[in-house]
Amino acid sequence: MDNVLQVESLAHCYTANGKQLQVLRDVNFSIARSKMVAVQGESGSGKTTLLLACGAMQKPTSGKVLINQRDVFDLTPAVRSQFRASQIGYLFQTLQLVPYLNVLDNVRIVKGVTAGTAKQWLERLGLDDRLNHKPDALSHGQRQRVALARAIAHRPALVIADEPTGNLDGKNTRLVFDSLREFADDGGAVLIAAHEPAIADFADRILHIKSGHLTESKAGV
Repeated sequence: MDNVLQVESLAHCYTANGKQLQVLRDVNFSIARSKMVAVQGESGSGKTTLLLACGAMQKPTSGKVLINQRDVFDLTPAVRSQFRASQIGYLFQTLQLVPYLNVLDNVRIVKGVTAGTAKQWLERLGLDDRLNHKPDALSHGQRQRVALARAIAHRPALVIADEPTGNLDGKNTRLVFDSLREFADDGGAVLIAAHEPAIADFADRILHIKSGHLTESKAGV
């Protein structure tokens, strides 16, 4: 089975007030093609640090992150940036939508995404009547779904989503999870931080992070 993401002996620590804070400790896991893996843990447990490392945006103190068998932190910053743009879709908690672009163009801004593809994903996420709206005319939940469409529309190898349903009701939470599941079933890989119990209906594996260590409560093939 091909692993899209492989994390080996990952560790990370911060220095604050002259003291070192160990956030990740010897983390090892992988995500194969067509699989969706959820990470759960309390605030401050290291979830976001783990996702940033897996997304090739924050270099860990030690260990490796391999995406399609390439060690992303062995790449030069310029090559890593290009690799990240083509191979990873990242849904930030802050969303990072472009305020002066409408919904359709916020998705089309990603290289290689046509208007037809952008519209298709936005329709799947229930935003077909918001294509010409600017982000400030949307609810926070609608903006979250626009950001998700932007993360998956260019068909990256890996999608990383950091609490993508934090302000959504039950119906739209399941809509987001279902879209990520569909992306995985079509050959992608998904790493998602999500605390909602409903994620168990969609994820192949659920990992728990506590004090920088990972444990697993649900294992898939």
